Amino acid sequence: MLGDSSAVGLGVERAAQTPGVLIASALAELAERPVRLTRLAVSGAKSPQLDAQVDAALEERPDVALIMIGANDVTSRTRPAVSVRHLGDAVRRLTAAGAEVVVGTCPDLGTIRPIRQPLRTLARRWSRQMAAAQTIAVVEAGGRTVSLGSVLGPSFATDRSLFSRDEFHPSAYGYAHAAAVILPSVADALGVWPESADRRRGPRRRDTVRPVASAAARAASRPGSEVQPAEVPGTDTGPWGGWALLRRRRPPELPAPDESDREPVAP
Repeated sequence: MLGDSSAVGLGVERAAQTPGVLIASALAELAERPVRLTRLAVSGAKSPQLDAQVDAALEERPDVALIMIGANDVTSRTRPAVSVRHLGDAVRRLTAAGAEVVVGTCPDLGTIRPIRQPLRTLARRWSRQMAAAQTIAVVEAGGRTVSLGSVLGPSFATDRSLFSRDEFHPSAYGYAHAAAVILPSVADALGVWPESADRRRGPRRRDTVRPVASAAARAASRPGSEVQPAEVPGTDTGPWGGWALLRRRRPPELPAPDESDREPVAP
């Protein structure tokens, strides 16, 4: 787990409630083998700080790296070009080492209640712009993205139980919601996501291959969108650049966080 406070799980009291533990536990069940989780994320981190996290991650020789980053870049008004360059470099280094990479893009900061209007509208616009730019950079670097902003935005805007007491970070149920959205993409990257899981939840909307910029823009505003690199027979690029596969996955229902687990969140 790399990234910022959302990857750390800031806002909950027990490690079992953090997104990394939720996803790792579900992966272990799907793969039917133990899964080792290493959390290298740092609260408050921005994309330029991924460089040091990747250095540490490469020493672990991971099979898959999950990155959740972007909110602090938006709130600090870090230039998008700087943010996505560091994110793209991080993905490129990890994929070159043989790791699969999944990136949860910038969440919708327009749902944060303490942010007042008109800043809330601007925060929503900046968040979506960041998420789209992140998707382009990640796909071009060989990773895949999951749109968290469009998934969590409507739910978080109407259900305050998804936020922790600080009204900025998710609650245990909020992290469980996010983990359920991310899990199919991480499991699919590792080859352990069963196709039957999508079929059981009803027909999935048709996957489409699009220019990466078009896929990124659509994913930033649509629930549960995954974008990954794609190939089109006979051409490496189209008139607007490389190709990407846009998918709409149906998240599973993960068990509710175990309120009896008193294990503290590790630093």
